[in-house]
Amino acid sequence: MRDLPLPLALTARLSPVLVIACAGWALTSGPFAAPSAEHHAAGQRAGHTDTGSSSGAAPSPSSAPSATAQPTTYTSAPAPCTAIPEKTITSLVPKAKTAGKEIPSTDSELRRTCSWNALDGYDYRWLDVSFEIMRSEEAARTSYQQRTEEKDGGGAVPGLGDAAYSHVGLSTEDKQQSREGMVLVRVANALVVVNYSGSDFDSGKAPATDEINKGAIQAARAAVSTLEGSRPS
Repeated sequence: MRDLPLPLALTARLSPVLVIACAGWALTSGPFAAPSAEHHAAGQRAGHTDTGSSSGAAPSPSSAPSATAQPTTYTSAPAPCTAIPEKTITSLVPKAKTAGKEIPSTDSELRRTCSWNALDGYDYRWLDVSFEIMRSEEAARTSYQQRTEEKDGGGAVPGLGDAAYSHVGLSTEDKQQSREGMVLVRVANALVVVNYSGSDFDSGKAPATDEINKGAIQAARAAVSTLEGSRPS
C-alpha cells in the first residue's frame, strides 16, 4: 500500500470495514434491527469465542400475559452518549470525539444508542453502546436468552448486571481483518448492548482477541453503572 498516495490507499483499505461496520449497526441498532422484546408475543424466545423468526402463532394459555401487570424497574433509557467516561472513550477509541453521535431511534424512551469511531494513523476503532428498556423483567430475560442462543460460542461475564455474556468474532474482507466484541447485559427489565471493533489498515491484521474483549467489557461496566444510576428511587 506504500506505492499508493496515502488518502487513496487508506480509502481502499477502510471502505470494506466501514461497509461492514455500517451493516452491523443496521442489523443491531438501525432500521433492520430485530424488534425489542416489548414488541414480541410473551411466549416468543429471544466469554467469548473467536470465529470468523419469529412465529405468527397465537400464544398458548401457558405463555399468555398474566392478568396482573408485572412491575418494571426502568421506564426509560438513559442518555447513551454520556454513559461512558471520556477517559474510557479516548482509551478505547483514540482520536474520537468524546461527545459521540446518537443514532436516531423509533422510540427514544425505550431504545437509545450512541456511537464513536475514529482512525488513529492506520488503526481504526468503533464503539457503540445501546440501552433497551423492556416492558417487564420476564421480557428482558426472554430477549437476553434468545440473543445469546443465536451466537456461536461466547461465555458469561461474572459480576456484571443480573446476567452478562461476551462474544468476539473475526471477519476478513478483501484481505483486511476486523475483530468485533459484543457484550450483552441484563439488568432487571433493561438490556445493555456494547459492540467494540478494530482493524489495522497498515498490517491488514485485527487487534488481539483479548484487547477487544476487555475493551467491550470495560465499556459495558461503565454503561451498566450509568443505567443503575438512572434507576428511579
